Amino acid sequence: MKRGSITDFEFNNHPLSEGIYLITRLIRDDFPEDQVRYELDQLAGKARELISKDLDADLQLEQLLELFYHTWGFGGAGGVYNLSDTLWLDKVLKTHQGAPSSLGLILMYIANRLDIPLYPVIFPTQLLIKAEWLDGDSWVINPLNGETLTSHILDVWLKGHLGISARLSNDDLSDAENSQIIIRLLGSLKGALMQENKPELALRASELALSFDPEDPYEIRDRGLIYAQLECNHIAAKDLNYFVEQCPEDPVTEIIKLQLNNIEQNTVTLH
Repeated sequence: MKRGSITDFEFNNHPLSEGIYLITRLIRDDFPEDQVRYELDQLAGKARELISKDLDADLQLEQLLELFYHTWGFGGAGGVYNLSDTLWLDKVLKTHQGAPSSLGLILMYIANRLDIPLYPVIFPTQLLIKAEWLDGDSWVINPLNGETLTSHILDVWLKGHLGISARLSNDDLSDAENSQIIIRLLGSLKGALMQENKPELALRASELALSFDPEDPYEIRDRGLIYAQLECNHIAAKDLNYFVEQCPEDPVTEIIKLQLNNIEQNTVTLH
């Protein structure tokens, strides 16, 4: 993989979609980028035909949400599915079923083409979409279904995720930088690909994530677990030992030590 392709790319100075195209083609050799660009432009064109420019921005957004989630049927995935298929843009454009990040990206792309300002928010539970109008009020949208999220709902989500003492603050709804979204997406892809027993692709996602912070012990731990899945025991042991040294108090460290013990026993057996 060409590491320079990502380290030289300034994610925050390019549209989010361009960053996602880049990481996807670095992970997947079969990513049909031209087709995805064409399909997104087609959706934006259809929305432009159906939604009047003469309406206020909030009414345009209401019509876009109706079109996106009801007429076109985009939404969360149901039944049995691979998590990675809800994250890859080409798969989501085909099935109209996605994760908050992929659905949010498609929705924001179309809105941007209609000059409707939408912003991504990394909430502790998932990606959210935010509209901020001239009067200063925020309209927070769940990209899974287009529903409006009130402060009360968000507070309940936060308590469920972080504990009963958690309190919703303005910081929880601050605009996310593109690089932050890319890092979160890489983490989701890495986890999904490991679960789906696609370690080669998971390793590519892991290496891309590490290019943002090459010494992150948690990313290095994950890379070590992927190398263990690939039976590259020497490299796996090096990464996992690094995590144990850097994070001795982490609750996962004892489990990682057991994994290291298994790797060392297998390595001895092979020799």
